[in-house]
Parts: sequence; structure tokens; C-alpha cells
Amino acid sequence: MPSYPLLDTIQSPADLRQLERKDLPALADELRAFLLESVSRTGGHLSSNLGTVELTIALHYVFETPNDRIVWDVGHQTYGHKILTGRRDAMAGLRQYGGISGFPRRSESPYDTFGTAHSSTSISAALGMAEASRQTGQARKAIAVIGDGAMSAGMAFEALNNAGVMDDDLLVILNDNEMSISPPVGALTKILARLLSGRTFNAARRAGEKVLGVSQSMLEIAKRVEEHVKGMITPGTLFEEFGFNYIGPIDGHDLDALIPTLQNLAKLKGPQFLHIVTRKGHGYKLAEADPVLYHGVAKFDHTAGIQASKGGGKATYTQVFSDWLCDMAARDSRLVAITPAMREGSGLVRFEQEYPSRYFDVGIAEQHAVTFAAGLACDGVKPVVAIYSTFLQRAYDQLIHDVALQNLPVIFAIDRGGLVGADGATHHGSFDLSFLLCVPNMVVMTPSDEEECRRMLTTAFHHDGPAAVRYPRGSTTGQAPSSELRTLAIGKGEIRRKGQSVAFLAFGPLLHEALKAAETLDATVADMRFAKPLDIDLVRELAASHDLLVTIEENAIIGGAGSEVARALEDLNIACPLLRMGLPDRFIDHGDQQQLLNSVGLDAISIVERVQSRLSK
Repeated sequence: MPSYPLLDTIQSPADLRQLERKDLPALADELRAFLLESVSRTGGHLSSNLGTVELTIALHYVFETPNDRIVWDVGHQTYGHKILTGRRDAMAGLRQYGGISGFPRRSESPYDTFGTAHSSTSISAALGMAEASRQTGQARKAIAVIGDGAMSAGMAFEALNNAGVMDDDLLVILNDNEMSISPPVGALTKILARLLSGRTFNAARRAGEKVLGVSQSMLEIAKRVEEHVKGMITPGTLFEEFGFNYIGPIDGHDLDALIPTLQNLAKLKGPQFLHIVTRKGHGYKLAEADPVLYHGVAKFDHTAGIQASKGGGKATYTQVFSDWLCDMAARDSRLVAITPAMREGSGLVRFEQEYPSRYFDVGIAEQHAVTFAAGLACDGVKPVVAIYSTFLQRAYDQLIHDVALQNLPVIFAIDRGGLVGADGATHHGSFDLSFLLCVPNMVVMTPSDEEECRRMLTTAFHHDGPAAVRYPRGSTTGQAPSSELRTLAIGKGEIRRKGQSVAFLAFGPLLHEALKAAETLDATVADMRFAKPLDIDLVRELAASHDLLVTIEENAIIGGAGSEVARALEDLNIACPLLRMGLPDRFIDHGDQQQLLNSVGLDAISIVERVQSRLSK
């Protein structure tokens, strides 16, 4: 077993701050080794965490956490932070049912100052904390750590724009692990970072502004000279224009550069911007070579690395979408695909390779993705927006105002509908049916298997208006779908099993749990297929011939497909008893997907028990 002599002494950042500076590089080596060993046993985010080891140590070494507030954008790079803040032993249960979260969570630790998992929120939250400190008279620092990918979102720039005029004591750290930086990251840059972050330089600049303030022309000349000089050595003009004092870029893996710079910045007033350059997967050559492969990992042998799958397993719904997208693109040149920075996750790798001119990764910019699609649809192009359910929430106004209101033919391929597993509450697709069903002009489909998924995507493509196909994370039934591109009749479901007394109206893959339960209950099972428009004729038929209707969906029970069935029964003036099953009115934690379904009563055994209980009443 590996030994961790320095890491063993640290139960909190207070212990870390007792170490000698010269011991910190060795601590970084131990922390990186522990991360690799731990994540290889549990699964989780790896590349991003290996890349922020030195930054994590430096932040907790320089700042008085948790009094000083650190907000980690997205938060999938905080495993080292969790280990150094008293949760090292809990890492064995990372992202598992009943264990700690893979993201920061306020209820988990006072060091998790803000819950994150969706990108680009850190600067806004940290600015709020900085202003709260000013309002309440508390002496504390607020630090936002944001990646260059998250900086592509408009919300980050909205926060920068606001922060530059508020003059609160805010430090934004740009963790740049993708951009190519022109100036060399070495001794010269390190020296400049120290100088530019020093109080002498900043005091002189502020004093100069006051003196030159009497002459606007002189102030403008001085400003231009400063920008010219700094522009030769830093790429920070943009952030300076926002009102920040820009420092960097510096090597984010060099503690001798990070710590003095952070110590200087901690003494400065007003908005500060530190640009560091790191490498995803740093210290583990396999992850450095392929940071995407090692971004989110299942359990693996870190001494051998991730081994290629031998194949033969069931296809995922994402793969079904990927194959359909390429097949439809070959058939119709109008098709284009749009993703907000989720190429791999949404299954667009093959499409990008085969149709590069028709592929658009717009960055972490869900709002722009949807309105960009609307603009394309206005002029004869057929856009497919491939997006996770939980990320579509961020573009709700654009979906309503820019797409549905204008009845534009935009196809939403909504991945990760329902419970996603280990990523937990921030990533469960719990609400999409609820927020889509109330939008006029929308067609909303819920495939129960891979064949239906393919046919629904084709139906959406040929529909002259907005349409959404909502499918889950994970494996299909294992039956290869047809290679044909066939459509479905919009708004029509089908009966999959005929029984007595009880009728299940299933929306999506939970059809298969309903079929299992139906064997015990001798119940009828209908695959409703369409959450909107609902098959009213089928609802009427089932209500007339059964004593109890049971709707089942992997969506919030409030406002979901079951609520639409209840509304239909009321409109039809039918007084048939109705039991609605779905996700309860609470945020559901992380864990294995089947385990989570069991916990909310959506597995076959629980379904039988709930129906029998209802019948007994």
C-alpha cells in the first residue's frame, strides 16, 4: 500500500498551513497519488482533479478557509479540496449511495461555500459573497476559480461586467487548461506576476490615476502607455477593460509561483484577476495524453490504465442517437447538429468526423445554442440541438420565446432524461417533461426502447415545428433497431399487454418495469409514446375498460405526464380512479441508477406494492 506521511498529518487546512513551504511540493505528489488511487477504485472525475492539485494546496495555504470563501466553478475539480478539508476517509464512498457528492455541497462541509455542478456560476456567487462581506463588515476574501471552458458562457461575462464597477474585494482565478498562451510560462512571467501583483506597483498606479485625474488627456495617454507595455507581456487587456487588475499567465503547477502571487493578491483591494495555466491529468501520463478519456472514469486499474471495451454489450441511447444522426444527415443535407460543449457526452464524435461543416460546438452556451438553432430554422436548415436534460433548463426562455413562440422546426435531442446516477441531483433530468408540456406548439416524445427512439427522432425531424425526444442515460434493451428511417403517427400510443382491472400508462423506458409488474397484477400496459400531444382516444378507451389507471414516468410527479392524463380525464368528464407514479417532490441524491429507482418506488416490486395498496383502499 502507498504511504502518505505528509497527507496523513492533515485533517484540515489549518494543519496544511503549519507545513513549511519547502514541504508543499512533496505534499502535492502525495495528494496526486492518493487521488489517482482513490478515483480508480470509485470512479469519478479524474483529469480535472489531477490538474488542480497545486492550486488547491496553494489556495488553502494562503487563505484562511473557510472564513475566506472559495467558489469552485462546476466543482468537478474539488476532490483534492475535499481530501484536504477533512473528507479523505469519505472518498471511499464518493458518488455512491449514501456517500459524499462528487461536487461541492454546502450541507456537506463548511469549506464548500457554494453548491456547484453547472458551469459559469462561480464569479456571480463569489461577487455576492464579497458584497455580503462589505455589507456586514466582515473581513474575508472571496475567490472564484473558473476554467477557460466555463468562461465561454455569457453568465461569466455578466458577472465580470458587474464586478468591475462594484469594486468589491474579489479574486477571479482563471484555470486555463486548453488555450494556447503566447507568452512563455517561465521565469520571466513568474517575476512579472509577482511585480504586477505587488502592493508597490498597484499603489503607484492608483496614486497616478488620482494625480492624472485632473487632466483627462494625460490620464488617457498614461492608460494607453500602460496597456501597450502590459499588452506585450500579458493577454489581459479584455479583463482590464472589465475593471480587473490582470495578473499572469503563470504556471499553475509551480507552487513557487502560485503562493507568492496569491499572497500578494490577498493584500490588494478591489477586483483582481489571476490567470494560471494548468494541464488536465497532470502527473499521470495516460491522463495527460488523453484527458477526455480520463475526464470521467469508471473503476479501473490505474497501473494499466483504461482498457478498450471488448464490445458485445448493449448499446446506449446516446449511441442510438449518434447512429440516427449520421444516417439522417446522409439522407438530408439540411441537417446540422449543435452541442453546447458536450460532443462526447451527447454522441457527436462520429458526426463531427463525417460532417465537419455541419457540426457546431458553441461552447458552454446553452442559451446561444437554442437561439442559434432558431435562426438556422428560420431559413431552411434543420437544426438538431443535442443537449442534456439538466442543461436544457438553462435555455428555457430561448426554447419558449425564440423557438416555440415562432413555431420553428428545431429538434431537441434530450439526453439524460430521468435519473442519471452518480452525478446526483444537479444532473438528474427530473423536470424536462414538466417544463416542456406547458409550452404551446411543442411535441414531446418518450421512447421506451432503441427502435422507438430512432423512429421518434425521425418523426421529430420531419415535423414542421419544435419537437423533443427525451431519452435516458445508459443502456437500451439490447435489440438492434431497424436501419430504416421510419416515422410514427404523432400523438398515438399503443397497447403492449392486455390485462384486467388495472391499466398502466407508461411514458418512456419505465414501460419495462410496468410490464414486469403487470405479470403479477395481470394488468394492461400501454406505451403512451407521446407526452404531448397525449393520445386522448387511448386514455378514454383504457378508462372505460379498467377500474384503475396508473401513470408511470421518470420525471417529477408535479406537472409531468401523469398530470396531463389527470387533466385529460377531467376534460373528458371521466371519473376513473388514477394513481400517478413519478419522481417525488424532493431532490434525489446520487447513487446507482437502479438503486435510485428502487428508493423512489419505481421498480417493478414497488410498483406492485403501491398498486395493491391503492386497490385495497
